[in-house]
Order: sequence, then C-alpha cells, then structure tokens
Amino acid sequence: MSIEIIVMLILLGSFVGVVAGLLGVGGGGILVPALSSLFLYMNFPSDKIVHLSLGTSMAAIIVTSFSSMKAHKAKGGVDWHSVRFMTPGVFIGTFAATFLVASLKSVYLAGFFAIFMTFVSIQMWRPVKFASSHSPSNNELVGVGGGIGAVSALVSIGGGSLTVPYLSWRGHELKRAVGTSAAMGLPISIVGTIGYLYNGWPQTDLDQYIIGYVYWPAVVVISCCTALTAPIGVKIAHKLPVPTLRKIFAVLLITIALKMFYSVITL
Repeated sequence: MSIEIIVMLILLGSFVGVVAGLLGVGGGGILVPALSSLFLYMNFPSDKIVHLSLGTSMAAIIVTSFSSMKAHKAKGGVDWHSVRFMTPGVFIGTFAATFLVASLKSVYLAGFFAIFMTFVSIQMWRPVKFASSHSPSNNELVGVGGGIGAVSALVSIGGGSLTVPYLSWRGHELKRAVGTSAAMGLPISIVGTIGYLYNGWPQTDLDQYIIGYVYWPAVVVISCCTALTAPIGVKIAHKLPVPTLRKIFAVLLITIALKMFYSVITL
C-alpha cells in the first residue's frame, strides 16, 4: 500500500470520525462510496468493488460502534430490554443479508445503496416526528431487529437511521433511542463483518491483505483515525447549529451515493 493511499485513508477516517461524533452516525454512508472510488483507483476487480467496500466499511465501524456504546452506557442512555430482544433478530437478519449481497451484482448493490441513502438524506433534512402510545412486544422487537439487521448489512451501516426512528415511534425519548441504537450498532457491525468474511472467502487475496470482502489495511487505518477524531465531532456538536449541519450532511450523502452509483454503472 503506497503512502498516497495511506494518506487518503487517514483523511477519510478522520473525516468519518468527526461526522460520527457530530451527528451520531456510524459513517457507512460516507465510507462505502469513498472506498468504492479508492478501490477503483487501486485497480481492484471491478465486479467486486462494491462488495469489498461494504465489507470493509462494516469492519471499520466496529470500533466506532463500541466507543459510542460505551459512552451512552456510562450515561445510562441504553434500554437494555430492547437490546436484549432485538439482538437475536439482528444476528439472523444481518448474517442472512450478507449471503444476498454475495449473490448480487455491484450495480444492484450500488442502486439499493443510493436509494437508501436518499431516504436517509430526507430524514436528515427534515426528520419526521411521530409517536405511538403502545410499547412493542418482545416478538415485535425480535422481528424489527431482523429487518434492521438485514438492511444494515445491505448498505453497511450501524442501523441508527432505522433504529432511532423506530424506537422514537415506540415512545422512547430521543436520547435514549440514540443510546439504544448505539448499543445495537455493535452486534450489527460484528455479525456483518463475520458474514462478509465468510461469503467473500473465495475472494481472499493475502498478497493484497484482503480476507473475504474485507481490505484490512483500510480497516486498521480508518478505525484508528475514527477513534481519535470522534471526540472532536462531539465537541463541535455542542458549539455549532446541528440542524444546519444535518442538512449539509444530507446533501453530501445523496451526492456521494449517486456518484458511487454512476461510477459502478460506467465501469
């Protein structure tokens, strides 16, 4: 790996860390399209670039998810009952979806990613506020966990853009919904990474430090940088108008998602 690539990964990881701390997201929305462009530049096999980007992103957000979970746990902001019953569904949904990813062409994955990020962008731009007066049953939590895990694996995110709205709808106070979502991000990222390693095993290239669908040099560099810069994002969040920043981030998300889709269909 050249110095140029290392510098690009350092800049990417640092930026993702700040955004994660600032907006409470895992960073997959930025990592996947950015890694796709980087892997194109590195001349990796074009038919597996999106798969490799998804797997690498999922592995890279493990550290971010763990750090976020610890911070929210320390503040008592996690509903462990919801975590307990959503986690089994997350395990099944996340792992199963990685098999689907392995069977799909890059253009379909890129298209789904672009559509989902458009949905997330709309949420970021103008969050919809709604609430239900009924608490979820344990069976509902398991089922919802499965759905969130599946979608998260398909687009390589920690699930916050789905978990937070759901828990808010089910009556959770926003901060508690965010904290619980952060706790859910850890099993999603771990199981998702295992699934991408397993399903991408035939693509392993130890000479390139690729195991399964994970490019490990990128995981190491990005993880170290996000751990260092996420606290910076937290500090900025307390000083700048976050609603405006959310709108800027929404535009950024949809722009880079569409760019990734365009890059893939023009290969």
